[in-house]
Amino acid sequence: MKVLVSAYACRPNMGSDPGIGWNTIIELAKKHQVSVLTRKDNRPFIEAEIKPKSIPGLKFIYFDLPGAEHWKKGSALIYLHYYLWQIQAYFVGRQLHNSIDFDLVHHVSYVTYNYPSFLSLLPIPFIWGPVGGGESAPNAFWHNFHFRGKIYELVRNLMRWTRENDPFVRLTAKKSILAWGMTQDTVGKLKKLGAENVKVFSPIGLPQQEIDRLSQSSAPKTLPVIFLSIGRLLHWKGFYLGLRAFAQANLSDAEYWIIGDGPELKYLQALAEQLSITQQVKFWGKLPREKIFQLLGESHVLVHPSLHESGGFVCMEAMAAGRPVICLDLGGPALQVAQETGFKISAHTPEQTVQDLAKAMTCLAQDAELRLRMGNVAKKLARENFSWEAKGQMLAQTYEEILTSQESLTSSTAVQL
Repeated sequence: MKVLVSAYACRPNMGSDPGIGWNTIIELAKKHQVSVLTRKDNRPFIEAEIKPKSIPGLKFIYFDLPGAEHWKKGSALIYLHYYLWQIQAYFVGRQLHNSIDFDLVHHVSYVTYNYPSFLSLLPIPFIWGPVGGGESAPNAFWHNFHFRGKIYELVRNLMRWTRENDPFVRLTAKKSILAWGMTQDTVGKLKKLGAENVKVFSPIGLPQQEIDRLSQSSAPKTLPVIFLSIGRLLHWKGFYLGLRAFAQANLSDAEYWIIGDGPELKYLQALAEQLSITQQVKFWGKLPREKIFQLLGESHVLVHPSLHESGGFVCMEAMAAGRPVICLDLGGPALQVAQETGFKISAHTPEQTVQDLAKAMTCLAQDAELRLRMGNVAKKLARENFSWEAKGQMLAQTYEEILTSQESLTSSTAVQL
């Protein structure tokens, strides 16, 4: 198939949106003729990874707004630039379509549901996503947030509501032949926007070589049992829940390691002191990826109590390394972690959540055989479902179904005429 892809963020060897954009495109290019619309400043990174024309059927079209490198700074201006770039992408895409006659157009990044893709206006089937961002922290947890955290959540909700009422966002939803949501929360948002064919699909994956490397990590057999959390220290990451649960579990032969940096660091350090667990808690700060993988190999269990998250790369990495995962039954992590690979904790109130997290920690700390069994199943699940190759097969199958559906529709229309 001849496919037009919109990938505002697209860079190799990166995570988040740039990595999703890059890896999705590489998988698509294995089976289709792919033309990619992306920003000019992605070009050096892309061409450092592959030479132009080195992958047959893959072509990058680089463009940007005039003077963008000077005024596109700060989060507010980045999203303004993104919106305007999407408008420009329509005109570039329309001109390309007139000469190439694409079979399909696919919006890949940004992976956010509340911004439009004007490429949906092209007269060909349009796939939106997967997109995320529809997740929210349960209301009962708001009273635990400090003032800055509450303001963040209020502004986030207000901005989402404003963007959801953008007529072009609603038009994007209605024009999509398929809208993928990264989580059930985002699926609900897409349906409310008017998308008719909506499915859950997570676009995040791991390179096969990374899965192979992580799978070689054997769980340590010596005490203390080490619980590990990894991520930016933000209020909605819920690390304070992990600390409270660890203190409540009262495990003498255990430690809790936290890797990451952010505005919550001093609060979390003070909380550990208040809970009298400073001797068992270690804050590692921000570390390079190699060091993170090393510490993951030295740990026994990943604790990821995030309150709203579309993805959850760290859960996938821990499972690939054969580590059980304790997460909340929310967002992307809840879709990755199975009953056989860890504990998904319901998040009704902070008190209930802390209590149930503590029970899960105690269970895993005291049962080495359970940790091993869950870890082995996690490795198998990661190998079968989390690789970019597996994601590519899912994309190829979906494309085939859409093409078949369109051919059937065309044939049916021709017969009626």
